[in-house]
Amino acid sequence: MFFRQVFDDTLAQYAYLIGCQRTGDAILFDPQRDIDRYADLAASEGLRVVAVAETHIHADFLSGAREFAERFGTRLYLSDEGGPDWRYEWARDGGYDHVPLRDGARFEIGDIDFRALHTPGHTPEHMSFLVTDRGAGADEPMGLLSGDFVFVGDLGRPDLLETAARVRGAMAPAARRLFGSVRSFLDLPDYLQVWPAHGAGSSCGKALGAVPETTVGYERRFSPAIAAALRGEDAFVSHILEGQPEPPMYFARMKRDNRDGARVLASLPQPRRLAPEEAASLARADSTAAEVVIDTRPDRSAFMARHLPGSVYVPLTKSFCTAVGSVLPEGAAVTLVIDERDLEWAVRRLVRIGFDDVKGFVEPEALERYFAEGGEAAAIPEIDLEAASRLSTKGHGDVLDVRYASEYAASHLPGAVNASYTRLPDYTDRLPSNGSLLVHCLSGARAAVAASYLAREGRDVRYINDLFTAYAGSLETGGP
Repeated sequence: MFFRQVFDDTLAQYAYLIGCQRTGDAILFDPQRDIDRYADLAASEGLRVVAVAETHIHADFLSGAREFAERFGTRLYLSDEGGPDWRYEWARDGGYDHVPLRDGARFEIGDIDFRALHTPGHTPEHMSFLVTDRGAGADEPMGLLSGDFVFVGDLGRPDLLETAARVRGAMAPAARRLFGSVRSFLDLPDYLQVWPAHGAGSSCGKALGAVPETTVGYERRFSPAIAAALRGEDAFVSHILEGQPEPPMYFARMKRDNRDGARVLASLPQPRRLAPEEAASLARADSTAAEVVIDTRPDRSAFMARHLPGSVYVPLTKSFCTAVGSVLPEGAAVTLVIDERDLEWAVRRLVRIGFDDVKGFVEPEALERYFAEGGEAAAIPEIDLEAASRLSTKGHGDVLDVRYASEYAASHLPGAVNASYTRLPDYTDRLPSNGSLLVHCLSGARAAVAASYLAREGRDVRYINDLFTAYAGSLETGGP
């Protein structure tokens, strides 16, 4: 059996390529939308992807299952559990080679046996897959593809249908279904390897480990979420719903599009090089317009000092997808301020979360020349904690803490208003409207994104950079 875990560090997501080396057939679990890299990987190992399976309808990226079916006629193994609202409508109605899976369904790829287990909770339709390498003579499974059900050190959050997709009243019942799935998980043998769909950094759980795999026995012994399940259903529900981070705004759109059918991508966008003057005209659009300029320069102080009016700051870090998906409107046409050598990296991340219209790019050096020659620039004042305190005390500004609610609850500045940057568009109408918004997080990274978004919205903003350095002592001891 060939086995390869394919990792995307910006979404902390694992896809799995599993192949039979005797027949050359392979199956891909939970692929993202830019599928060429999976096809190339398979070909480099002498394999062909004959099937795609998914553990569930994803919330954090657009699936590549439809891309494979459209471009290669690949067979699809997709859940038929969860009720009529959580079926893959595009696969059911599109004339694809589609095998609907119910609990206990089995199928083979070459000499490898797969058994689907319905494991609801994170989502109603969620499936996990037991994997048995019969080509090696095994008659028992070696591992479980657990999707967003079991992570290393955590379990998939059951609140997303309510907190992200706005399905009222779904959270607590989903948590109780997850409890039932955990009890079934604990019936599996301790030796069984567990291969999750996400690792540390994903918003699909609250305490995911950075180790790429685990075992049933290890999770039984050391997972806090499973320990809560062993204390009873009510204790588990309380534990699993407490402290979940606010999901990025784009999650609801991913759920919808992965269920109903994302547009077929076919190939990556090819943005053209733009003059800074052309990008400036796009950046001036108001916040409801379809044109958005994303400035990816690594130095956020440089952005604060001088940037195209109306542009949004999102650097090329592991949080790129989360930040873009949180503050850009659906369907936005994107222009990037970016070094050309980083362009493909950014384009791939944009299409993975549904931003397909990447029109053009401007290199940072060209932008700096434009500013030096008198081109129009905007600025966001960058202040320290002492200056922010003076403004707030005199009534000239309101401190806005854009960390997660759980971070705010643990420790925050006196009088600060909390609005997580991942759901900032939800908060804009409820934010203080008198004076400046004094925006901070802890390191300054999230606050930079939030400040640029709020400035684009027309708010008077001040940016507090690196609160941790200024205030670490108090925060470490509990803070105000």
